[in-house]
Amino acid sequence: MPYSIAWLLPMLFFGYMIWRIWIKKKNFKLKIFPDVWKKILNEKVQFYSELDPANKLKFEADVLYFLNTVTITGVKIKIEESDRLLVASSAVIPLFGFPELRYRNINEVLLYKDSFNEDHQTEGEKRNILGKVGSGDMNRLMILSLPALRAGFAIKDSKNNVGIHEFVHLIDKADGAVDGIPESIMSQQYVLPWLNLMHQEIEKIKENDSDINPYGATSQIEFLSVVSEYFFNQPEKFKEKHPELYGLLAKIFAQDSA
Repeated sequence: MPYSIAWLLPMLFFGYMIWRIWIKKKNFKLKIFPDVWKKILNEKVQFYSELDPANKLKFEADVLYFLNTVTITGVKIKIEESDRLLVASSAVIPLFGFPELRYRNINEVLLYKDSFNEDHQTEGEKRNILGKVGSGDMNRLMILSLPALRAGFAIKDSKNNVGIHEFVHLIDKADGAVDGIPESIMSQQYVLPWLNLMHQEIEKIKENDSDINPYGATSQIEFLSVVSEYFFNQPEKFKEKHPELYGLLAKIFAQDSA
C-alpha cells in the first residue's frame, strides 16, 4: 500500500500541472473579440473609449492576446468578465505605444477580495497592500485587490490605478533590474533627464509641494509606477500640473495620453 501511494501522488501532481498549463490556460483561446466586451470596455475603460476605430481594434487584439496567454484567477471569490477585461486593460495601456512588445514575465494574476498583508492574508491587521508583483517562489505572479482594481477605472477623477501601477513594475522588471528606470522601453537618451526630474519631484513630494501620491517618494521604483498611474488616469491634469514630467513620460511610453 505505501508503495502504491508513493507512486500515485507524483502522478496526481503531474496531472494537476498538465491541467493548469494545457487546459486551464486555454480557457480564453478566443480569436474574435465579443461585442459584449467592446461594450464593457467603452463603459469602464476611458483610455479605450477615447481611441479612434483603428486603435480600438489594436487595443482589442492586445487584450485578446493577454487573456489567451495569462491566467486570471479569483481567490475564494467569483470574478466577472469585466474584471478580466480590467486586468487585461491594465496590462495593455502602458505598452500601447509599443505594438511589438509583450509581457514575458507573468503567467497568472490572482484577484483577492480585499487589501492584504505581507502574508497575503485578507483578514486581520496590517492589510495595507493593494497590489504586488511576485518574486522568488511567486515569480511570474501578480496579486491585485479586486475592489482597488475596479476603483482605479470607476473613479473618473482618480490619479490612482493599482492595475497600471503593478504592470509598470513588470515593465521595469523586464530589463533585469527593478530600479525605476524602464530600460526595456526607454531610449538611453532619456535616462539622465528622467533621473534628474524624478529626484527633483521626489524632493517636492517630501516637502509637500506636489500633488503626486506621497508613496511615490518612497523609492525610484515606486515613483515610476505612481506617476505612471497619474499619467494614464488623469493625463490632462498631469500635463497641466507637471508639463516637463508629462513630456518625458510621453516619450518614454511612446504615447501622448492628453
